[in-house]
Amino acid sequence: MLDWILDTLSALKSKIERKRLERRWYKLRQQGMHLGSDVWLPASTWIDPDYCFLISIGDHCGFGEECLILAHDAQMDEFLDVARIGQVTIHESCHIGARTVILPGVVIGPKTIVGANSVVTRSLPPDTVCAGNPAKVICSLEDYLSKHRSRIIEATKVACVTSDTSLQERSQITEAVKKGTTYAVGGRTAELEGKGGTPRTPHVSRERVE
Repeated sequence: MLDWILDTLSALKSKIERKRLERRWYKLRQQGMHLGSDVWLPASTWIDPDYCFLISIGDHCGFGEECLILAHDAQMDEFLDVARIGQVTIHESCHIGARTVILPGVVIGPKTIVGANSVVTRSLPPDTVCAGNPAKVICSLEDYLSKHRSRIIEATKVACVTSDTSLQERSQITEAVKKGTTYAVGGRTAELEGKGGTPRTPHVSRERVE
């Protein structure tokens, strides 16, 4: 009985969190921020609240946990009574690693991957993989993908984890990882079918919300 109550409360909590997340996306758009379709923007991603209308995120982007996106710099405010502001444009199909900080006046992508814990102080070119503080180009996107294509051929492949994955299947994945390089296959497909663990923004007009 207790397990049933806890499971019910957990399911209710998940639904409430999903609704809060959807409401946040809606309010950001209402405040003038362009937030594209099919974007994973978790609740922990901090969006500059006063200047969110200067931020644009294109379709199919994804963010790791605890990223910061800033459109203003008020470090000198006490001394000069001014703050520097700037647009932040993150083009389509960019993927930003956890705890990355993006500063005002930056353009990223399209199709740019930014490694976790990076600090993006200046614009990054499209079709690249970047990382560091300050973030800089590590390699081209094609080189990065080619490297993984080669590894996938020889590596162990398992099905990606979804809400339907059994304990036995999870155990099999654990054993596969212990033996060497392993790739989980089908994550993007599961997301498109609504089975993935990352809720994404619904379709929206490409025009900036006014």
